[in-house]
Amino acid sequence: MIKKDRRSFIKNLGIAGATAAILPSTFAAETQNVSILKRKMAKANNKTLKIALIGAGGMGVADTNTALEHDNIELVAVCDLYDGRLEDAKQRWGSSLFLTKDYKDVLKRSDIDAVIIGTPDFWHKKISVDALNADKHVYCEKPLIHNIDEGQDIIKAWKKSGKIFMVGSQGMSSLGNEKAKELLAAGAIGTLNYAEGFWARNSALGAWQYPIPNDASTQTVDWEKYISISEDKPFDPLKFFRWRNYLDYGTGMAGDLFVHLFSSLHFITNSYGPNKIAASGGLRHWNDGREVPDVLLGMFDYPDSQQHPAFNLSLRCNFVDGTSGSTYLKLVGSKGSMDVEWDRVTLKRNAGGNSDDPFLAEKAKNESSRPNRKKMLPPLTTVYDAQDGYKGAHYDHFANFFTAIRENGSVAEDPVFGFRAAAPALLCNESYKKNEFINWDPEKMKLG
Repeated sequence: MIKKDRRSFIKNLGIAGATAAILPSTFAAETQNVSILKRKMAKANNKTLKIALIGAGGMGVADTNTALEHDNIELVAVCDLYDGRLEDAKQRWGSSLFLTKDYKDVLKRSDIDAVIIGTPDFWHKKISVDALNADKHVYCEKPLIHNIDEGQDIIKAWKKSGKIFMVGSQGMSSLGNEKAKELLAAGAIGTLNYAEGFWARNSALGAWQYPIPNDASTQTVDWEKYISISEDKPFDPLKFFRWRNYLDYGTGMAGDLFVHLFSSLHFITNSYGPNKIAASGGLRHWNDGREVPDVLLGMFDYPDSQQHPAFNLSLRCNFVDGTSGSTYLKLVGSKGSMDVEWDRVTLKRNAGGNSDDPFLAEKAKNESSRPNRKKMLPPLTTVYDAQDGYKGAHYDHFANFFTAIRENGSVAEDPVFGFRAAAPALLCNESYKKNEFINWDPEKMKLG
């Protein structure tokens, strides 16, 4: 980067280099500037889109509520296998809704443009392919797949259909991710060499201990339909209402939460994914019969590619967090780092000094006290905050989906992107189970 461009870049970042240079102390307080991230909304298209919800659990309801915040979106039908959710849908969205326990009844309707799939993970592929074949646009919750073998089937059906397909890792479309992508491409942190992500919770609901309705039974739940594509087992309300705990139906912490972090990271870096995967963890607290760990650690090697240099990633999930939980994604480069949240990015650039390491701090202090040595400067920090009134990443994700349908455009998280985000997450489960490294070809999307 030539000097003029570099000066312009620093000015645009809002980094007060001059202020930092005249601070009197050797290790002065960190210099911080705040910049506002703004969302420029496209002109609304007046075409009304009619949608249906398949799977009216917690995330399906949240998706539908967010979709209905958009102009000219009409909910026509709701499908779920539990009577209580169908009754709740009627109370929530109106008695005129078409209600059913068979999703194929929804797909037969010619007045439905798009479906939201909020079912347990093991139904994602089947309903997605059937919906595409029925000429419906699809918004499918993450992870796209329940096992690796399903990815290519969805991609094939999507390409054949010509329909819009969005995977629901909603943070993908956030102002924070978009700014981080821009900063990385502009060289704000230099060469990327390491990234890490963390997702922690400490509550029964956060750890998938969802409430079991008092009336849960084979009279109110269509259990036979639920397990019709899985192993035949007797009715178990835990495996219906707390399905994330069981690998026949869910994908554990990796499929629920790691996939969000992969999606954001891959969007920011344009990456296809890692080529080596390892995971470790254990069941530390939620000893409720679940089959998946409540603490999971992952390590990933990202190969050198046209999109980015080689770098390493570490991910952590913890459902035993006594501090109430936190979430972040951090990218570290040769000249700085970024802490990326959906509505904020904190950029820190190296000014040549301040360190938390006591040895390095003492050495730097001694070095700076010598004659003709420059004083040490603090890191230069810029915080990018979303504008007041920002509607959030979830709203933006649906905006992308609906705009693509209306204008025959594209989405940020199509099935190819979704498969590349889901695959390394699901392979964490394999690594944990087998206690070994897993090799993956991120470009060809197959096991190495």
